[in-house]
Amino acid sequence: MKSLLKNAREQKGLKTREVAQILSIDQALISKFESGTRRPTKDQISRLSQLLEIDFETIMIAWLKEKIMYEIGEEEFALKALLLVEQEIQNNKKIINSAVLSSLQVILDEIETLKKQIISFQHFDLHRISKILELEFISESNRLNGNSLTFQETKSVINEGLTISGKSMHEHLEAVNLQEAIGYIKDLNQKKVPVTEKEFLLIHTLILRGIKPENSGKYKNDPLIIREMNLFFNWYEANKNNLHPILLASEAHLKIMTISPFENGNVQIANLLMNWILLQNSYVFATIQGNESDINEYLEVLEECQNKNDKSFFINYILRIEKENLIRAIELVSK
Repeated sequence: MKSLLKNAREQKGLKTREVAQILSIDQALISKFESGTRRPTKDQISRLSQLLEIDFETIMIAWLKEKIMYEIGEEEFALKALLLVEQEIQNNKKIINSAVLSSLQVILDEIETLKKQIISFQHFDLHRISKILELEFISESNRLNGNSLTFQETKSVINEGLTISGKSMHEHLEAVNLQEAIGYIKDLNQKKVPVTEKEFLLIHTLILRGIKPENSGKYKNDPLIIREMNLFFNWYEANKNNLHPILLASEAHLKIMTISPFENGNVQIANLLMNWILLQNSYVFATIQGNESDINEYLEVLEECQNKNDKSFFINYILRIEKENLIRAIELVSK
């Protein structure tokens, strides 16, 4: 933990006295935290995590490890006790996850009913609504990232290969690249290729092709980021068959946004990963709208999750969007 704190502070270009001043923690304590001679409180570690932009889960694991080692590390029966603790934590976790799922079950049931209705549609209708929802996703996702192309302009660029007067080449490339990335994801899903780090990085390369090629498909040059992404894919493998697909997709999006592993394209790749998981499980795109009020809501939900360390805000937000988009898909068939 001491290395995490010191490395993060130095990467931010802050001196110990500056950290102490900002957080109202004695400078001597900051130095002791970094030397390992004192352990911060949970509140202090939370504030340090936010200021130094250290992943909260990573720093909490390190903090708890040191706390456990201090309390029982020298005890003769420490390992046997830890095995019992692990079993009890796992049992409690199952109870908590079951309670969380129960609180969400009403909207999950509604979503499953809508999903079954869509799956029952004729192939022609399914293809038509899929193309419309895909175009809407491309348009709105790019607007979320600051692209000024309208839906009709995006449609013209993708379907007709037109160049829109007054719009930058960068904006045109974002639309084309996102379409190619979605096509690649759909192909992976058809071949039943699982979500892997290799494919994740390749999709990032696709969305930045011709825009920021020097940063595409590569994490930031930061050992902490690489470690956090290793932890992310370990988390994904451990939970892909246990969590409900919408909960899994929502958490994956939230984790990528928290880690922010790339120099460019973090919003796009988080959005694509979430929808990759949804499409893999026969749901429709969870399209976050790109108008000002919806962007503000999206950012506020992310901030609330961070400040309160509670992922349920974002999960409920995505559940609402998925339900709205399923209803939208059904409405398209009736037109």
